[in-house]
Amino acid sequence: MSIEAIQNEIIDEFSILGDDKESTIFYIMEIGNGLPEMPESDKTDQNIIKGCQSKVWLTAIEKDGKVHFQADSNTDITKGLISLLIRVLSKRTPEEIIQAELSFIDKIGMGSIIGSQRSNGLAAMIKQMKMYALAYQAKLNA
Repeated sequence: MSIEAIQNEIIDEFSILGDDKESTIFYIMEIGNGLPEMPESDKTDQNIIKGCQSKVWLTAIEKDGKVHFQADSNTDITKGLISLLIRVLSKRTPEEIIQAELSFIDKIGMGSIIGSQRSNGLAAMIKQMKMYALAYQAKLNA
């Protein structure tokens, strides 16, 4: 499934909730509960995403030319946000991740739901995922 198709799937899921902010936040937190467990050994300062109000740990590995992300957070809503990003960007080529325009964020009204502080954190998460992709792209092209 393409990045665009997954984003459309997410947009459809959130459209069911309408403008109900409380239900949307609850749904984001529920999504986070489905995030696979991250080993405690990966929850190090080196893996913390800087710029997030909450603690968010992110790791990436390259396997068969694709980047696989794993993450966790100490807050449920942030865990849900990183889970959505992983759903869209994980198991993609570095090029796909770098080129990805994440339109679903605006289309589901995420900015008004999470506020400016978390929006900054969300931007930091996206930036870190793209940085991992750039690093793996350089390694694969070396």
